[in-house]
Amino acid sequence: MVRLITHNLLACHVKGCTSNNFPLRFSDVQIELRDAEFNPEFLRGFLPKLEWQALVDAAKELGDTSLPNEIPEMMDDEFLQALHHVLLEIHVEEGAMTCQNCGHKYPISNGIPNMLLAENEIA
Repeated sequence: MVRLITHNLLACHVKGCTSNNFPLRFSDVQIELRDAEFNPEFLRGFLPKLEWQALVDAAKELGDTSLPNEIPEMMDDEFLQALHHVLLEIHVEEGAMTCQNCGHKYPISNGIPNMLLAENEIA
């Protein structure tokens, strides 16, 4: 499933595409919201692994503006709930992710991204 928690870890791996290949940009997406169990400890532990600006930008691409531009010093319940929603409850069901460097499109179908490359695209 394409959620922003996984999107935040994906980069383009086309041969020769080594700069400006993260984050992948969403296009023509259909999203579905699904409830997920709230776990503040998990969120606090996962937060240091996130590329924050990429997460905020991706959330905005999907129509969610609930995250602040910078991680707040005080991680209160309101912030953690917004982070939980963006990371775990927004599911991209259809669409594509595109590399901003080389333009390669990774299609998303039934919530599953196709990250496979043709033989001539493999580094």
